[in-house]
Amino acid sequence: MMPDLGKYAQAVLSSYAVSILLIVALVAISILRARRVKAELHQIEERLKK
Repeated sequence: MMPDLGKYAQAVLSSYAVSILLIVALVAISILRARRVKAELHQIEERLKK
């Protein structure tokens, strides 16, 4: 089901690979940052309760 890309196959496929890797990296960074911010907010809330 792969279309014939001719002499541009390597450039097109490598562009797709780089794009997918960047998207995965951005999602992972966002998830890690969200966890860190959530933990910091939890610590602040615990301090304010005391």
